[in-house]
Amino acid sequence: MTTDWAEIACEVPAEMVDTLADFLVELTGNGVGIDNLHLDTFSLDTLEDTPLKSVKGYLPLDDSLEEMRIRIEQFLAQTGPSFPGYVYTPPVVTVIRNEDWANNWKVHFKPVRIGQRLVIKPTWEEYLKQEGDLVIQIDPGMAFGTGAHPTTKMCLEALERICFDASGGKLPSPVLDVGTGSGVLSIAAALLGAEEIVAVDIDPEAVRVTTENLELNGVAGLVAASTTSLEQLPGGFQVVVANILAEELVRLADELTARVAPGGWLILSGILTEKEAFVCAGFSSLELVGNPKELEWSCLSFRKPL
Repeated sequence: MTTDWAEIACEVPAEMVDTLADFLVELTGNGVGIDNLHLDTFSLDTLEDTPLKSVKGYLPLDDSLEEMRIRIEQFLAQTGPSFPGYVYTPPVVTVIRNEDWANNWKVHFKPVRIGQRLVIKPTWEEYLKQEGDLVIQIDPGMAFGTGAHPTTKMCLEALERICFDASGGKLPSPVLDVGTGSGVLSIAAALLGAEEIVAVDIDPEAVRVTTENLELNGVAGLVAASTTSLEQLPGGFQVVVANILAEELVRLADELTARVAPGGWLILSGILTEKEAFVCAGFSSLELVGNPKELEWSCLSFRKPL
């Protein structure tokens, strides 16, 4: 892995943040920062409601940087004028050291309870476990989720509801975790009693981070993590959870639906509330049984008819 990275900061109107963030994630394959706070921290609600925001993408400092910078400039010039208040400003490129990026954000990540029993604890923090707690230890790795972002948090709460409210205290197996990232949802599924879990991600680095976190939590024997594509997986999963972008969820709707066993659950997250109806339309063959919201995000829980 390269030692140095380039941070590309773009100043845009607040209304353009989601559009630019989606573009940067797709272009770089890495996380996105907004106003110096990483999106996947509990500091999200401290973001100031300002008309302009700085959106930051991260790229390896190699020969591809110049081409990537040009593509970002082209995107800004072509897309920006459709947003009120947009004034083209060239993106600012800053070189940052790998260890700085990997460690400086950790100050924002503290142990936190999610739902009734789940607790996410970073490996570098102490936590006094209470009776009934299911503690997930996470070392997210660069650009992968801590579980603190509302999209992941709502998935965890949905898994807990299925486990305790619908399944008698044990999450049914097998479970499929699509776009596993840091593996937090797979770890939660194992702690909630699932005995067979499949975790997939298109990024080999995500699979590596997931594997390390599975071992850290003592559940590696219950989870098979890989870059296996969705179409190569069999059907018949009792629980399928996918925390990815709304457009990807709809694109994969047929394949995701096919992986759910009759009577099984499908949990979808990563959905901006404004795109909720768009996603629901793609899964019309399933019954919508849950629709929590947090900040600007929605989570949709479906059940497949028997």
